[in-house]
Amino acid sequence: MIVVNSRISIPKSETKLSFARSGGPGGQNVNKVNSKAILRWPVATSPSLPEEVRQRFLTKFANRITNDGDLILTSEKTRDQPSNIEDCYEKLREMVLSVATVPRKRKPTKPTKGSQKRRLEAKKGRAQTKQLRGKVRREE
Repeated sequence: MIVVNSRISIPKSETKLSFARSGGPGGQNVNKVNSKAILRWPVATSPSLPEEVRQRFLTKFANRITNDGDLILTSEKTRDQPSNIEDCYEKLREMVLSVATVPRKRKPTKPTKGSQKRRLEAKKGRAQTKQLRGKVRREE
């Protein structure tokens, strides 16, 4: 069971794990051992997610979801398979946790009178500086 928070938990039986040969350093052993973990989770049909969380998940991670509605995560951080499996589960937990809470609505704010006044004074100062950089005319 992958516990995301007090409301959401995903049974490991919903996920499918497969394994592949990992790239990178490792010598001859890398050619013999399937240590890369590939986790597949049908997020679109999962009964573990509340509907509003599912919609936020599908919106936020749309580029990582297949046409079938499956999320595919891989991990080849370590050279051993069990650590990579746990890393996939942790990635999934963090992704669901990031969309579990409703984002706050932004309250539009207005600049204070003092900040508006300071901004205009600074603009006048810059304009004055630039004005003084011009050519000097002699009046005869």
